[in-house]
Amino acid sequence: MTFTLDDLTRILEEGSGAPEGVDLASGILDRTFEDLGYDSLAMLETASRVEREFGVTLEDSTVIDATTPRTFLAAVNALIPVPTT
Repeated sequence: MTFTLDDLTRILEEGSGAPEGVDLASGILDRTFEDLGYDSLAMLETASRVEREFGVTLEDSTVIDATTPRTFLAAVNALIPVPTT
């Protein structure tokens, strides 16, 4: 299982809505969440939803340090166990 940008944008929209004037479908990987219109409360809600859906535990510091979608995706994917065959 991989946490994708589509997963992230879906969860952001479900939890906090889509900020006015921001197209979450393109060019957001390296924009800060603040620039995208999401504050720390929105990110904590997002983290909570990601934890429930993907079975990971995100430390508050991880959420705070992941200031862009790219870094948030990397942080979550680093916690998802790799299936063994």
